[in-house]
Amino acid sequence: MATIQFLGATRTVTGSRHLIEADGHRVLVDCGLFQGLKALRLRNWDRFPVEPASIDTVILTHAHIDHSGYLPRLVREGFQGRVLATPATTELARLMLPDSARLQEEDADFANKVGSSKHHPALPLYTEGDARKALRLFRSVHTGKRINLTRRLRFEFINAGHILGSSFVKLTIEATKGEARSILLTGDIGRYNEPIIHDPSPVEEADELVLESTYGDREHPSVDVRERLATIVNETVARGGHLLIPSFAVGRTQSLIYHLRALEEEGRIPELPVYVDSPMAASATRLYLHHREEHDLEMTDLMDERRNPLSTARFNLAQTRDESKSISRREESTIVISASGMCTGGRVLHHLRRRLPDPRNTILFVGFQALGTRGRRLVDGEPEVRIYGEMVPVKAHVEVLENLSAHADYHEILRWLGGFRRPPHRVFLVHGEPAAAEALQRRIVERFGWQVVIPDYLEQVEW
Repeated sequence: MATIQFLGATRTVTGSRHLIEADGHRVLVDCGLFQGLKALRLRNWDRFPVEPASIDTVILTHAHIDHSGYLPRLVREGFQGRVLATPATTELARLMLPDSARLQEEDADFANKVGSSKHHPALPLYTEGDARKALRLFRSVHTGKRINLTRRLRFEFINAGHILGSSFVKLTIEATKGEARSILLTGDIGRYNEPIIHDPSPVEEADELVLESTYGDREHPSVDVRERLATIVNETVARGGHLLIPSFAVGRTQSLIYHLRALEEEGRIPELPVYVDSPMAASATRLYLHHREEHDLEMTDLMDERRNPLSTARFNLAQTRDESKSISRREESTIVISASGMCTGGRVLHHLRRRLPDPRNTILFVGFQALGTRGRRLVDGEPEVRIYGEMVPVKAHVEVLENLSAHADYHEILRWLGGFRRPPHRVFLVHGEPAAAEALQRRIVERFGWQVVIPDYLEQVEW
């Protein structure tokens, strides 16, 4: 008997954790942090639903914190198995997990300093030391290579096209009579015809499918990304303001730099100081340049011409806190890209506190904003937001550019599903808020007639 238990990302877009049990082996596919609403964030502090020491293997679909960020806590609570990931995901995790720990430690220290937490003292979920212990458990596995976990259970990575190193995870178990059953977990599905990395790879069959549904109720606007980005930049400059872009350090930041460089080269925006205020984003950008096996044709051509596709004319990296603080003192219009993408923590909060009260400025969101995050509240038009215990008025322009999202919309998900030659027995929709998951469920049933289930938190089913 094989089972899957949904330990996260059920009716929400964060906390991806799926426990597979087969052939006496426990595999946790993804180990993410819950983010957004307080009720969800508190789950990070709960006792893990199964004993961490009983898990044999963790397999990561990709490095984003909502898929990998709980690993240091899992190790702290007793997990001692191996963590399997693609080479690029492994390298990104070496940046992201210690960075996540540092941010939590810094936020806890700041909360203690200003007294903005009801906990005395405020503590981080895990420390940088915990993150380093987790990283020692990583083992790299190349896409397409089949790995035996037990005598009868194997898995392989398949390119997902979401961020560098992102992959689908396909687990296959040999039945006693020689038959095989498989389950495919998508993690996050990327988009088609996007710059830098390859499109998501087609998959022809799987008996069970665990499918993300982040944009299951949405269609990315059919707007020219560069045209819209150029308009926002030029309007902000005309007001004498600054453009602040909260962005995930991995994936979104690199796409932004790629488009800004192209706009400068085409003469469609002025050559402004562009700051990436995130040491992790700077390191991740170097990894994007290094992993040429993941580059699409356009990126490859630019690299072959010995051009840097991920740098603008006046490109700057802010490594230290002092450098970060100096950015806000500049009078000349600037473009600042800073994490976190949902404004849940990190250096972007200091920039927001400085830039939000000024109507000349623009805050540009380029990705999904989960319920309960500051980013979502800003996108929803709230007149003020709380930052470090202080209510900050929102006078700046707030813009959204959804076409830069690295998640497939429902059209792209249906396109990918159309590659199945044999329908899965069931599709389980995860990593989506209720309205998105329910909308995608209807569309899949209408288009394909497949059985589609939206699992509940901690639900367990056989496969």
